[in-house]
Amino acid sequence: MKRLFWLAMGVTIGALLVRKVSRAMEKLTPRGMATGLGAGLRELADAIRDFAADVREAMSERETELRQATGLDRRTETAPSE
Repeated sequence: MKRLFWLAMGVTIGALLVRKVSRAMEKLTPRGMATGLGAGLRELADAIRDFAADVREAMSERETELRQATGLDRRTETAPSE
């Protein structure tokens, strides 16, 4: 019974190792590298897009603060004389 257990354990570990090595080797092929590079570039583009959105939002907030501080946003309550 012990031998059967160890045989099953060895087969399982061997199968897991073969799968891990196969995945690692797939990443080293030109197609695997291109896939990894493409995914990395997509992540970079998303990060840049998020950063740009944050900058635009902060810029808009700061512009509003500056307009309020300088009085540029105040509307004149008196009608212009004709």
